[in-house]
Amino acid sequence: MARKILITSGKGGVGKTTVCVNIGTHLSKLGYSVLIVDADFGLNNLDIVMGIENKVVFDIHDVIQGRCRAKQAVIEDYYNRNLYILPASKDVTLTGTNTNVLSNIIAEIENAYDYIIIDCPAGIDKGFVRTLNITREAIVVTTPHISALRDADKVLRILRSVGFDIINIVVNRVRGDLLVCGESIDITFIEEYLHESVVGVVPEDDEINNQLLLGGDIHEGSTSYTAFKKIAKSVSSNKIELYDCTRRYKGFVGAIRRKLRKLS
Repeated sequence: MARKILITSGKGGVGKTTVCVNIGTHLSKLGYSVLIVDADFGLNNLDIVMGIENKVVFDIHDVIQGRCRAKQAVIEDYYNRNLYILPASKDVTLTGTNTNVLSNIIAEIENAYDYIIIDCPAGIDKGFVRTLNITREAIVVTTPHISALRDADKVLRILRSVGFDIINIVVNRVRGDLLVCGESIDITFIEEYLHESVVGVVPEDDEINNQLLLGGDIHEGSTSYTAFKKIAKSVSSNKIELYDCTRRYKGFVGAIRRKLRKLS
């Protein structure tokens, strides 16, 4: 039976889908069979971020309507073995659909995978509620900004109230130069504020913007690639190792980088 992880956020725009895709990608690089499920109906873009939108024939709505079986809607990734996606439809909302529908679809195919990553809608509306009975493990994505943290806290309160027993935080778009200068919220404060452990830190990186624009994988050797690799290892081993966003901004060379960053 697959280990199922719900990935959500308190608000849109914090990079939830990017985090979802890259955790799934790096788990597959570790040799696990991974299915990423797009549960963000109506606002879906998982297939675009993964660069496989042209491969979509069936989606979750087709499964619900009985036009195909769940395994027929699953698409294999272009770039990574053992990585698959179950896409959603951009033209359909599931208002009024039974809250067990997603859970039943996933139950039909979960034995074929080691991990199932569910890209959940941001916020706390009906789309979010619809995913809560799929699993009891979640990763909440936030950024080091107080508005994002406040919204993440609201989501965390709901997850705890319905019995989630494994909850972790991924902090996205971290500016190492600002951390060194004391001009950004640090990880210790975030853990204390949200009362949960941070399982991963992702630096601000143009490679992520390229992935959103072009689809496909982040280039090896980039800072975000290394960060997501560490997150996948932390998730799979339950031994947390955070990427140090400040390292390249320390010392004499780091001071030069900080000055250049301020000028950019």
